[in-house]
Amino acid sequence: MEASGGGDVQVSGGAGERRMKMKVMVAIDESELSFHALKWALDNVLNTMATTATPDENIEGGGGGGMVFLVHIEPVFHHAVYPIGSAGAVYYPPSVVEGSVKKAQQEKSVSIVSRALHMCKDKQIKAQSVILNGDPREMICQAVEQMQVDLLIMGSRGLGKIKRTFLGSVSDYCAHHAKAPILIVKPQEEDHKKK
Repeated sequence: MEASGGGDVQVSGGAGERRMKMKVMVAIDESELSFHALKWALDNVLNTMATTATPDENIEGGGGGGMVFLVHIEPVFHHAVYPIGSAGAVYYPPSVVEGSVKKAQQEKSVSIVSRALHMCKDKQIKAQSVILNGDPREMICQAVEQMQVDLLIMGSRGLGKIKRTFLGSVSDYCAHHAKAPILIVKPQEEDHKKK
């Protein structure tokens, strides 16, 4: 049996041999909910991508599996006036503050992406990371379109209706604007109650 339309999934004869050639994007940030979504995706969706290739082929780019793109968005740096003690506010020249803030953002991004790549490697899933800068909602949708991914997977912060109305929801925005199917992994009920 073979599914057509982009060559996404092929199921061949012989003891359940499967071959999945899909480009999947997982949006990650510093929240545990995004890592919960990645773990869920690795356990429930992406595990079929490693079934036909050897572990070395999956990790190093050969083999017959699909590809996972881990996308992380760094926030845009905004220049501001910073209060200093009781004397009032002081405006630091952008180069002084901007350099240290950007360095801290880059270190945090590398740490987040490294953790996600390690999770993929442990499951023998071939993955590449992408770090972008800008509004997460727009950047994720642009990346989906430019990379022509077959599926976008992201976590949901589980905002209530009022918070979602005022703060906006990245997953809700992407669900309406991304040019690919989207799978939103909601937090487990017991995890959501703890927050």
